[in-house]
Amino acid sequence: MPGYELINYKERNAVNKLFKEGGVLFAHGFDKLRKKYHIREFEKKCEKYFKIKKCLAVSSGTAAIKIGLKALGVKEGDEVITQAFNFIATIEAILDLKARPIIVNVNNTLNMDPNELEKSITKKTKVVIPVHMLGFSAQMSEIQKICRKKNIKILEDNCESVGAKYNNKFLGTLGHMGIFSFDHGKILTTGEGGLILTNNFKLDKYAREYHDHGHENNPKRSRGKDTRSIYGFNYRMTELQGVIGKVQLTKLKFILKNNKVRYETLYQLIKNKFEIRNNPKNSTPNYDTFIFFEKNNNKRNQILKKISQSNFGTKNLPDAINWHCSAYWDHALPSKQVRKSERTKKLLSSAIAIPINLKRSVKDYKKLAKSILSIY
Repeated sequence: MPGYELINYKERNAVNKLFKEGGVLFAHGFDKLRKKYHIREFEKKCEKYFKIKKCLAVSSGTAAIKIGLKALGVKEGDEVITQAFNFIATIEAILDLKARPIIVNVNNTLNMDPNELEKSITKKTKVVIPVHMLGFSAQMSEIQKICRKKNIKILEDNCESVGAKYNNKFLGTLGHMGIFSFDHGKILTTGEGGLILTNNFKLDKYAREYHDHGHENNPKRSRGKDTRSIYGFNYRMTELQGVIGKVQLTKLKFILKNNKVRYETLYQLIKNKFEIRNNPKNSTPNYDTFIFFEKNNNKRNQILKKISQSNFGTKNLPDAINWHCSAYWDHALPSKQVRKSERTKKLLSSAIAIPINLKRSVKDYKKLAKSILSIY
């Protein structure tokens, strides 16, 4: 379920309190006008919750990917490998650095195929970006083993699986860096926003400076006379987002628990009739989306009609596949990479994704499952 479903008086009270404290919406300075630095508090709370040494809140998940790639040393002409089932933001961040996106297909986890990853690595490969799509982990043990052998850095794109785990560690904390998105459709929302996670203090230092015009925030200097060693850009989060983020984080356990109940309801009722998306070994999803497969086009269309009649939508598959499969991105990718994505396109063309929402009861999901099964 997306975090916006739980926005209530708690977020409103937090925003009102911010204005009572002085109404400073900027993350830095204005010390005499404010009582707290809410974004810095949000970062500390995320570090504690996700068991990671450093978190940096930024303006979006897309910005987080770009900053992470910059921190990992990606330069013009470098190759960055990512997967064909994705959101185009990952590709945009790579292109914005004038690096080359290299696409690998997904397997039945609907995440990066480790076998194809290994075959796609060249001397120009700088970073690998596995993307944990729609609540489920990529096969991180295999990916990590390949990248260690080849001495390649990993940036985890965990925009869509916040709260999920692999080998009992939160997704986004397994690579050299990880990123979250807090846009309005994500499991935690600040409207717009993102997070960069790392255990490496040097990477955090670079990211922290780069996202704030190069500011080192030297405690011995005023902001106007601050020191700097690199140039940067503005990818800062606002204090408004910070106060909302702190409240949303307190709701994550509740979201994960209720997601699982609804997901399991669907799974138990239809698992014997359909192929269900494969969950990698030793992983715990955040149960954001239930995905199953129907290769018969006629039956698939009947299922989609039943879903629509039940006032449910589909999540990306098939309703927004054009934005989530690189086979459709000839405006951004060379034809070779587009053609390379055809295997993923074929797999996704048989997939149906049902969003898990809190405002739909367990009873609603039972009715939906029965409606789908009535076709057979």
